[in-house]
Amino acid sequence: MSDWNQQIIDEFRANEGRVGGNFEGAPLLLLHHIGRKSGTERVTPMMYQAVGDSYAVFASKAGADTHPDWYRNLLEHPDVSAEIGTETVELRARDLEADERAPIWEKQKQDYPGFAGYETKTDRTIPVVLLERR
Repeated sequence: MSDWNQQIIDEFRANEGRVGGNFEGAPLLLLHHIGRKSGTERVTPMMYQAVGDSYAVFASKAGADTHPDWYRNLLEHPDVSAEIGTETVELRARDLEADERAPIWEKQKQDYPGFAGYETKTDRTIPVVLLERR
C-alpha cells in the first residue's frame, strides 16, 4: 500500500472518519476488499456518495486508462466491508449498468468537479459501484 493511502487511513481512524487536505469535508470511507490474485485483504480510502442506505464509489483512478485494482477485486469478491465514520458496515458490491449509473455519476461530477476532469482524461467509462448493506 502506498504511504499516501496509509497516511489517509491513519488520519481517518484517528479523527472518527474525517481527514484534511484534498479530502477535507468530502465523504470518505475505507473499503476493505480481497485481492483477486493474492487473496489478501486490502484497505483503500475513497470518496463515496450516499444513495439511500447504500454507498456509491467511483473507479476513476484519476482518469487513468485502466480500472483501479480495487474495482477488479470487487468484481471477483463482491462481499466487502467499509469503515464509515466510526462504524464498520458489511456490504455487497454491485457494478451499475448505464441507466442506474448515469444519475449517480452526474451528481458526483456536479458535487465534485474533479470527477468530471477525470472523465475527460480517459476514453473508458468510469465504473460506478453501489455498495449495498448485507
